[in-house]
Amino acid sequence: MNRTKTISETQRHGTSETSEAMTITHGFLEHRIFSIISDIAEKKGVRAFVIGGYVRDCFLGCPSKDIDIVVEGSGISLAEAVGEAVHSNVTVFKNFGTAMLRYKGIEVEFVGARKESYRRDSRKPIVEDGTLEDDQKRRDFTINAMAFSLQKEDFGALVDPFGGIRDLKDGIIRTPLNPDTTYSDDPLRMVRAIRFATRLTSAEHEFRITQESLESIRRNRDRMSILSKERITEELNKMLVCSRPSVGFRLMDETGLLDFVLPQLTKLKETETVNGKGHKENFSHTLEVVDNVAALEASLISEGMLHDWHTADNTETETVRTEPYLWLRWAALLHDIGKPATKRYDPQAGWTFHGHEIVGARMVPKIFQSMKMPLNEKMKYVQKLVNLHLRPIALVTEEVTDSAVRRLLFDAGNDIDDLMVLCKSDITSKNPKKVERLKHNFDIVKQKLADVEAKDAIRNFKNPIRGEYIMETFGIPPGKPVGMIQEHVKNAILDGIIENRFEEADRLMREKAAEMGLFPKGGPESQAD
Repeated sequence: MNRTKTISETQRHGTSETSEAMTITHGFLEHRIFSIISDIAEKKGVRAFVIGGYVRDCFLGCPSKDIDIVVEGSGISLAEAVGEAVHSNVTVFKNFGTAMLRYKGIEVEFVGARKESYRRDSRKPIVEDGTLEDDQKRRDFTINAMAFSLQKEDFGALVDPFGGIRDLKDGIIRTPLNPDTTYSDDPLRMVRAIRFATRLTSAEHEFRITQESLESIRRNRDRMSILSKERITEELNKMLVCSRPSVGFRLMDETGLLDFVLPQLTKLKETETVNGKGHKENFSHTLEVVDNVAALEASLISEGMLHDWHTADNTETETVRTEPYLWLRWAALLHDIGKPATKRYDPQAGWTFHGHEIVGARMVPKIFQSMKMPLNEKMKYVQKLVNLHLRPIALVTEEVTDSAVRRLLFDAGNDIDDLMVLCKSDITSKNPKKVERLKHNFDIVKQKLADVEAKDAIRNFKNPIRGEYIMETFGIPPGKPVGMIQEHVKNAILDGIIENRFEEADRLMREKAAEMGLFPKGGPESQAD
């Protein structure tokens, strides 16, 4: 869709705050679905408006394929009539009074205009039929309360009773009503305010939450207790895939929400000094790493340099990554989560966090469980990256041997590229020369990984000696000896003692078995040459 008006241009034409209607028809409402809805609404004698995110994103110049229609009447009835006209199936959600259809690549949701009231112990509203004005009052923020009229007499008129267009221009997140009312009624809006400030902020245009709203969030933070973890996590996930996730996590810390949402992160703020020696404040470091990952991942995606692996029917396929990977962002957020538990002061070495990667990896499942996140391969991926995040750094500062590189490739597998993104982003020293030197060495390690992988194909390493083969060859049941032989062969391949070929692995298997007093079923004379 061709959007030609900017926020500043719209501002010059005035807003409905001046009671002067502002009609916008060029660029924003050209899609045929809008004229179809307008025609059918007129025939049914109801008034319909485009409202919310689509209107906001039009002025921001962001492509949007999700359209919300509010109807002064039955949203479901209008949706069914539109669906019949465009030959599209309509999905009705009677419990919510909404209906949805798809038409030519876009998704349109219809709802009847309503007014809401809330009980203190629930974020589920008591809903009554209402007008457009009632519906706009119940919206979370002024920038999400703007509407376009679809009436024939003022098609495209911007209905903006709370000055959302002005707030959009000024980069302000503000509630239509008193923020205490808005946030107490539905405390999820506190997290949404922070998420919108994070998502909409760019290098050119910063968005900020009004001071009145920030203070209200602090006052109402205990209301978070009525929210489900799933809804909170959904907002966090949207924050994490923004270009600067640190904006959101700093705001959550500033308002006290982070203590409720992810208290393990606030522990990273703790610092201590002994004998005049202090340690790094790990909360700020973590947020810097998350932003670094976002920037580096975006750069690599634009160059087509990051890939994802998918397994189906025991077959792996590789695709080029085109969107930020949420679970890489979670790995960055949690990579140092084990530091508070492992912090020690040594008079000679100073502050140490030995083993924090192991402790942190053990903490990941409990955090995922508490946040109601998946406990499947996604959790294991985050756990793996947390556990391995020091390994490439160790290679940077030590001599890079083929054996160490093979073991890293073996342990990381197809996640090696993401691990390297995390580890490079973890270089955050305030000494520019040190950062430059470490990043240069890091590039050497990356090249070494590519060279070893090309030569030895370790990334998807599979031991050529299977347990079943060992049991069949030596006539032994499952047990410790089988695992010892497999481990011996694997280590020999990873250490470069033998090549990753069945013949060499088979010979070494038989040698190790003989040392353990095991011989092929035919006796010692059956040993291969």
